[in-house]
Amino acid sequence: MPIDPHLLVLFTMTTIVAMITPGPDMLFVLGCGMRGGPRAGLLATAGVATSEAVHVAVAAAGLAALFEAVPVAFTVVRIVGAAYLIYLGVQMLRNRKGVDSEITVEGRGTLSSRRAFTSGLLTNLLNPKMVTFTIAFLPQFINPELGQVWLQFAILGVILIALEFVVDGTVGVLAGRIGGWLRHRAAARRKVDIATGGIFIGLGVRLAVER
Repeated sequence: MPIDPHLLVLFTMTTIVAMITPGPDMLFVLGCGMRGGPRAGLLATAGVATSEAVHVAVAAAGLAALFEAVPVAFTVVRIVGAAYLIYLGVQMLRNRKGVDSEITVEGRGTLSSRRAFTSGLLTNLLNPKMVTFTIAFLPQFINPELGQVWLQFAILGVILIALEFVVDGTVGVLAGRIGGWLRHRAAARRKVDIATGGIFIGLGVRLAVER
């Protein structure tokens, strides 16, 4: 086996604990599920998981030096990501006709497949803290003495993405079912919009002020 079994077990347990602790990804998927239904929650999770694959590749390539060599790059990406989240939240709070094409309802109230996936992808990719976390986290469970470092990264990455789907996907589906039930009630639908918009704005502000 190209990876230390003890490190693999430790990585899996640590990742599970990290995943079930509410964070930006989980809250974003929760918001998408509430607003667009179970399908939107799953697609948002797929977008987040895809960006995680990119982060793993970045970690494996050892590109941590980018943020170290060009500190302003970290700040720029962080601000852009925060602005995008705040933009999504504001659009939901305004809830104007025509805004729905951005991240809201189509037909029966589900997000478009492209929009849900793309939003999940971008919100995670535009969070440089996730990149630096992955770069710092994964190598702790890599044993260079076993060789095939890329394969070790790949194995850990697959586990990370699988757990992302299980945990955040479940949150998205459950939130989607609750949101779907609420959307049948006109008075509750606006509250869903406000709650989801508030989640996105809060995430954006948090990303913007964190260092």
